[in-house]
Amino acid sequence: MPSSMLLGIIVAALVLIVLIASLRVVREYERLVIFRLGRLRGAIGPGLVLLLPYLDRSVRVDMRVVTLTIPPQEVITRDNVTARVNAVVMFKVADPVRSVMEVENHAVATSQYAQTTLRSVVGRADLDTLLAHRADLNEDLYRSIAQQAVPWGVEVSVVEIKDVEIPELMQRAMARQAEAERERRAKVISAHGELEASTELRDAALVLSEAPGSLQLRYLQTLLELGADQNSTVVFPLPMDIIGPVMGALKNFAPEDEAVAPISVQSPSTTPSSTAHPRPPQTAATPQEDDDHE
Repeated sequence: MPSSMLLGIIVAALVLIVLIASLRVVREYERLVIFRLGRLRGAIGPGLVLLLPYLDRSVRVDMRVVTLTIPPQEVITRDNVTARVNAVVMFKVADPVRSVMEVENHAVATSQYAQTTLRSVVGRADLDTLLAHRADLNEDLYRSIAQQAVPWGVEVSVVEIKDVEIPELMQRAMARQAEAERERRAKVISAHGELEASTELRDAALVLSEAPGSLQLRYLQTLLELGADQNSTVVFPLPMDIIGPVMGALKNFAPEDEAVAPISVQSPSTTPSSTAHPRPPQTAATPQEDDDHE
């Protein structure tokens, strides 16, 4: 084999090796930021990318959404309550060139800034706001982190407070407060019910007073309900509108009875004249005394 042919084979093999080493496959969700001799060329991809060996350097950037969990942070709320708060941040790289050129590690930078912002926002709120109005705090966190991440080429999509841990003593105090609030609401509802019931009873009494027969029907209905329970004791209510006429009639007859009573008991022997001078008893004369007188 001639030496020229051998040299050509060697050269072709070296070119093939260099060509294979220069090829890069970029996935659909990735971009390559190329530096040639230290100068930025830009972001390329996806697909098959050819790089010059020993001249080009590439940085692979993932364009997918990254879920970042912020570790629990010890914070003190505005009303001096200690709490442990953690959150979750979802972001993705919108500009691969700026994510490489403006910050060393955009994921670490976003995480650290999110922790600092979480402490600051929660420290400005009280405990009730932290527990009941968490959406407002999430909005504040989102605006602060998203605004800071824009120069890094990072787009923040979601910032949510994940969990809030408070001391056990504070949990007991909140439980007592909630129980007292429920008791207060129950008493208020009961008072409103009594007020409405008294109003309805007053209206019912006015309606029944216009038709006295309806009250007797109500009494009969009550007796029917008592008899349905198979009770041994029967309570019979006697309405006053029935007793009233009877009592009035008795009062009308009472003076006449008192006027007739002395006349019915009085006798002739008890007149004042006979009682003041009683006559001596008279005896009948016998036949012998009549003969003596003759």
